[in-house]
Amino acid sequence: MTNLVQNLEQCWYISPPWGQRIPPLLVSLLERVYVKSAKAFGYCCGIEWSEQGWKYEIVTSGDNITVSANELIGTGNLQSVTKEKPVFRLGELVEFRFHGDGPPIHIVQGIQLINDCWFYSIEWMSPAISEKGDEVFGSRDSIARVTDYDLDRVQS
Repeated sequence: MTNLVQNLEQCWYISPPWGQRIPPLLVSLLERVYVKSAKAFGYCCGIEWSEQGWKYEIVTSGDNITVSANELIGTGNLQSVTKEKPVFRLGELVEFRFHGDGPPIHIVQGIQLINDCWFYSIEWMSPAISEKGDEVFGSRDSIARVTDYDLDRVQS
C-alpha cells in the first residue's frame, strides 16, 4: 500500500510555491539599485520568495533592508563584492544532505549573500493540516538557510 502522506510530502517540497513558472526578477543578485523608501542606493544581496512575491535584501550604507519590487529601481550595473557566483539558482531542485526523516529533494526558494558566502533558502518542514483537512498552516520557521555544502545538484 502506498503511503499517501509521504507521497504528498515529497510533492510538497518540489512544488514551486510561485506556481508553474518562476516569476521574473526585477533586479539581479549584486545589482546596484535605488531604494525609493530609503532614498538610498545599495546593491541586492538576496532574493527570497514570500506569499506576496519576491522579496529583495538590499545593502545600503551598512544597513540591510528587505523590500518588495515596487520599492526598487534597478540600474543594470553589477557590484563586484564577491568573486564567487552562487552554485545553485532560484527554482532549482536540490538534494538536502541532512534531510533526516523527510524527503531529500527540495526546491531553492531564495539566495542570500551573508559575510561573502552564499546561502540558499529551502523549505525543510511541511505545513500542518487542520484536523478537518480544510486549512493548511505554514510557518516562516519552515525555511532553512543552508550552504552549498549542504546541498547536491539533482541529476536530471
